[in-house]
Amino acid sequence: MQLPEDQIRAGHIPADFYRQIPPGTDLRRVVIVQEAPRSYRGPIVLALVVTAGSVVVLLVIAFVVQVVAGAAVAVLSATGGLSYAINRTSKTRKGK
Repeated sequence: MQLPEDQIRAGHIPADFYRQIPPGTDLRRVVIVQEAPRSYRGPIVLALVVTAGSVVVLLVIAFVVQVVAGAAVAVLSATGGLSYAINRTSKTRKGK
């Protein structure tokens, strides 16, 4: 038993606790309540959920923007308001 927690779990009362117990107290009836060790599972899961949620929201926004842009181009090109053309110039000289 190296640690004070081990002593408390084994039923031993450390010396510094003896000084805090009033005289005449039956030590067999003394109960030492120990605080539970901190669990980091909750904050880690929360951080992962927030991160995953942010990624999903960004992907949904990107998808919606892409669909809206595609629909806008389709509507404008169908109405004749927008056209998209690729002009490729020949690399050979026609003057010779």
